[in-house]
Amino acid sequence: MDLKVPFGDMKLRYEAIRSEIDEAVQRVLSSGYFILGPELDQFEKGFAEFLGVKYVVGCASGTEAIYLALAAAGVGQGDEVIVVAHTAVPTISAISMTGAEPVFVDIDPTSYVIDASKIEAKITAKTKAIVPVHLYGQMADMETLLKLGKQKGIPVIEDVAQATGADYKLKQAGSMGEFGAFSFYPSKNLGAFGDGGAVSTNSQAGYEKLLKLRNYGQSKRYYHDEIGINSRLDEIQAAILSAQLPYVKQWNKRRREIAKLYTEGLNDLVITPAESAGSSHVYHLYVIQNNDRDGLQKYLNEKGIGTLIHYPVPAHMQKAYTYRGYKPGDLPVTELITKRILSLPMFPELTDEQVGLVIKEVRNYHLMNPAAQLQPESAVYPTAVTNIMASF
Repeated sequence: MDLKVPFGDMKLRYEAIRSEIDEAVQRVLSSGYFILGPELDQFEKGFAEFLGVKYVVGCASGTEAIYLALAAAGVGQGDEVIVVAHTAVPTISAISMTGAEPVFVDIDPTSYVIDASKIEAKITAKTKAIVPVHLYGQMADMETLLKLGKQKGIPVIEDVAQATGADYKLKQAGSMGEFGAFSFYPSKNLGAFGDGGAVSTNSQAGYEKLLKLRNYGQSKRYYHDEIGINSRLDEIQAAILSAQLPYVKQWNKRRREIAKLYTEGLNDLVITPAESAGSSHVYHLYVIQNNDRDGLQKYLNEKGIGTLIHYPVPAHMQKAYTYRGYKPGDLPVTELITKRILSLPMFPELTDEQVGLVIKEVRNYHLMNPAAQLQPESAVYPTAVTNIMASF
């Protein structure tokens, strides 16, 4: 079925800046220089300026960006890393790659990011990093996290995969922690036309270590000072990212405009995203909650509207991580939310007409099914959290 409103459409991004992309790719192909060349150097410098940091190191994916940041911070076998379970599993995969273990913390029920008040109780002598995930396009409470990290001597490493261009008290995502880890998966707010990632830092020592770690641990060719990996952002992807970088603020502005339309059209029937004080949300995803997520998703699909769930099964309940011993009820807010959330179409090229159609059909479904409504002004949502906690 041809969707009237697809969940995403990367072809539209390419078509909008086709000439810049084609020129960038042709420039690399004509140069004959494909790995660790001038295009990567240009992108790293341009992205560092965009973020307001001293250094950026390009790498092969967002997962490896988190791994490299953790490794550069000294995280290794037998260590523990505090993180949320409500995230894409690649966040957790990166922790596992270091040999460390994830220690899961519940999320804030309003912002969906890590609940900073629950972190200190999870810190042990083995804790070697805190990884806040700036989920859906909104930053975690970095002020509290950095204060706690400083008190405990634990580095804070930002997972910025979904929040390029977001800010917290006028500081860019990825500029506040010891390191920031970015994904350039195609659908991201700044996306490559393939895989890619980067790590940001203000630490010269951290920067120099990252340069080695991403390239087999080499200080110079064939001289290996560290046990590193092959994780390099290739020249074609770096050139494509550089071509898109000037448009990120404009695209994020459009995402916020779309989010405003959604919120104004739906907030009397469903729980719509809330923006934290002092934070600028860049809406990588627009996620609502209701009492009948599956029914709504099926209905929208029948109407030609693409949706996804981010994420249906939290990491602590995934089969791969059952060995960690978590039980149902250990993260009650996370477990409740994953049963109710639905991501609506969100990309800068969406037209107001398409957004209006999504609003119309979401409203139609809830008006036909009043029991699905979940109004944030009522006591329904807090009561639901209380009830689920009591049921375990």
